[in-house]
Amino acid sequence: MPGTNLTAEEARLRSRALAVDTYDVALDLRTAAESGTFASVTEIRFDCADPDAPLFLDLRAPLLREVTLNGRSLKPAQVFRNSRIALSGLVAGRNHVRVAADCAYSTTGEGLHHFTDPVDGHTYLYSQFEVADARRVFACFDQPDLKARFRFTVTAPPQWTVISNTPPVVAGACGDATADNVRTWSFGRPPRLSTYVVSLAAGPFHAVHSEHRTAGRSLPLGLYCRRSLAEHLDVEDLFAVIRQGLDWFPERFGHPYPFEKYDQIFVPGFNAGAMENAAAVTFSEKYVFRSHATEAAYRKRAATVLHELSHMWFGDLVTMAWWDDLWLNESFATYCSFACQALAPGSRWADSWTTFANHQKAKAYRQDQLPSTYPVVARIHDLEDVLVNFDGITYAKGAAVLKQLAAYVGTDAFFAGVRAYIAAHAHGNTRLPDLLRALERASGRNLGSWAELWLKTAGVNVLRPEIDTGVDGTITGFRVRQEAPALSADAAVEAVLRPHRIAIGFYHLDETGTLSRVHRAETDVLAQELTDVPELTGRPRPHLVLINDDDLTYVKVRFDAVSLRTLTEQLGALAEPLPRALCWAAAWDMTRDGELPTRAYLDLVLSAVDAEADIGVVESLHRQVAYALRHYTDPGAREDLTARWSEAALERLRTAEPGSDRQLVWLRAFIGSARTQPHLDLVADILEGVAPAPGLVPDPGLRWAAVIRLAVAGRLGEAEIAAEERHDPTPAGAAHAATARAARPEAAVKAEVWAAVIDRGDLSNQMQKAAIAGFTETADPALLAPYTERYFEAISGIWESRSHEMAKQIVLGLFPPLSDAVTAEAAARWLDAQADAPPALRRLVREQHDDACRAQRARAADRSHAREPRAHGPYATF
Repeated sequence: MPGTNLTAEEARLRSRALAVDTYDVALDLRTAAESGTFASVTEIRFDCADPDAPLFLDLRAPLLREVTLNGRSLKPAQVFRNSRIALSGLVAGRNHVRVAADCAYSTTGEGLHHFTDPVDGHTYLYSQFEVADARRVFACFDQPDLKARFRFTVTAPPQWTVISNTPPVVAGACGDATADNVRTWSFGRPPRLSTYVVSLAAGPFHAVHSEHRTAGRSLPLGLYCRRSLAEHLDVEDLFAVIRQGLDWFPERFGHPYPFEKYDQIFVPGFNAGAMENAAAVTFSEKYVFRSHATEAAYRKRAATVLHELSHMWFGDLVTMAWWDDLWLNESFATYCSFACQALAPGSRWADSWTTFANHQKAKAYRQDQLPSTYPVVARIHDLEDVLVNFDGITYAKGAAVLKQLAAYVGTDAFFAGVRAYIAAHAHGNTRLPDLLRALERASGRNLGSWAELWLKTAGVNVLRPEIDTGVDGTITGFRVRQEAPALSADAAVEAVLRPHRIAIGFYHLDETGTLSRVHRAETDVLAQELTDVPELTGRPRPHLVLINDDDLTYVKVRFDAVSLRTLTEQLGALAEPLPRALCWAAAWDMTRDGELPTRAYLDLVLSAVDAEADIGVVESLHRQVAYALRHYTDPGAREDLTARWSEAALERLRTAEPGSDRQLVWLRAFIGSARTQPHLDLVADILEGVAPAPGLVPDPGLRWAAVIRLAVAGRLGEAEIAAEERHDPTPAGAAHAATARAARPEAAVKAEVWAAVIDRGDLSNQMQKAAIAGFTETADPALLAPYTERYFEAISGIWESRSHEMAKQIVLGLFPPLSDAVTAEAAARWLDAQADAPPALRRLVREQHDDACRAQRARAADRSHAREPRAHGPYATF
């Protein structure tokens, strides 16, 4: 929105001029059900070193009622404009400002989100303040390096529970009833916090309490969700994960858990997975499993829970000074969550690095090959820059780089440096040099050049082996070739070669048909084109050479001809899950790059997936096959290849163990790929309670998947969708129904969805996302063809008029089909014509344009392979 941005320079000026002491915030939330606003009164005490500087408070509110600065009243009409309250008349030293405003509830998941549960009519509120949305709820200096101590007083209906960063301080710790229809909650002050991790949630929550005991402390734990979800709240599993983290993180970080309690609040309509509000973390309700969830889903949830818990140290206790060091929060939290799963004693997910290699890094590799790629330590000029940086670079690549750093300096030295860093900067703000100094002291290594190459440059390197062998098959020379693929011509950075600490694995196919590792060499690849590895000479050449075995570094891997042939013929013979995952990841990357045709990738998956024991990897393969069939396949072959995949999924779900995770994921794959009438008939049977194999229970998730698939095929109309919605009258049911309605293959249906999302813009974030998902689902490209030009005509106005989350949903979700050749051309024209469009909007369109161009190249590779199916040596097996 105009005037809502904050630049890095403005933030630096405020940080130099101000030191904030306390906030006292009073909110009256009794109007939640009657109006769109609530009363907010804020008192701030702060010191000013430069009273002549052009300083201001941040506030986004429909009405500013009064501003009092140091006892002097300021006229709102004169000082309030474009989300800023000008502070004229500051004095050197201590200042006091009081602001009274009417702030607005949101239905977009930003600020203070308002939601009414359709199941029972109860209202729930929760805050979401990252990046700079605390100003939607109270007047503040909304930037991370102006930490302060907060105290909330909240007036709410008597049946509500109010949750904040500290326990309530009133008698009985449950709120002070002051009248029959109101209850006032007062909270103590937590340690100094940035505005974006301050937290508030309110409503008649279902609550479960426990504690975590250590030798010197009993820490209160809480779980909260809507009452209508209570039966699905997996209390014991969630508490077990939290206790694992609370046992492991304080020892690794050298600092006790820094707050008075730890609450987890599951909330509706959340835009992300979770948010690290200090001591009161909010989670998406997708982590309250209403339907059968696989072990991989539990592992993913645990990774998210541990990610947010580690933020209590990395992000809340020690906070980046500005958003260019966002990785200090997110990369560390991602790395530490997987490290805790892998290394904590008795962990249920000791193989978590397999998931990291197969799933997390795939997101990083995609993001790092886009024209908008940027260094882990990004240059953030303003808030709009950072709003689009919550992506595969900040999370997954940064975590992979940290994993490489731990291998480079040694895990013990790495965590010793982390402990020193936290000890030195607790309750403060930091930048990259602060961390590097601590790690250098702990490891004895100079990390200056390492940081320049790994944290301040962009792009992903490619490593491939070059092997010379004698007539007897003995290796006479072994080199690792490093490449830095050129980034796009308009990328803001250049590709570079980097140092890599890697392991090289030799795998031999034995007489039992198993590919087992027979040798491992750990070595440093230099920041140059070729690195000799003399210790590998004189050894017998193996069937498979795996560069980056054990996944120590962040790199794309390729194979020599012998290894590639082994990979394509014997991938399922690999005995261990991590090397299998690395080979799967490499095969998918080759498919994205057009080096492995889509039909060859499908052949590979079908030949080896039955040997894959990790259900999370199986699910990743399903997602990748579905994406490739939709975007990377020769359109003339798409129908046949999709039918082949659907039939293979049906065969496997029928032979899987009844009731197993494997059977469930194959059923999901079958439903998602069903296109032929016989297959759709089987999907329809699910709604009659007849599953295509014994042991399957058509729970709400499966039923809605079937409804949406049948709606896309035109086999269900409004009456059937409405009947299913009555069967599941929950918020999730309403969202699924919206997707099904929007998916119907009718021009009038698509026009109505377009009008609701683009023209009226009156949907909540959850319902808008659901409608967009259905709009883009179609078996007939002609239905969406009229919207390509309309999309590019609309997005600039959408970006200017909607909130960031709502606009981003539209720009990404309604981007025209990647598989349509017209899409790339239309996007290119828009980019040429809209050179002055907001940088964040241009970035999103550039990324989607790049995906469309990649899809064209992959389809061309698939067509070429179809014409000469066995012409290319390594792919002769296909």
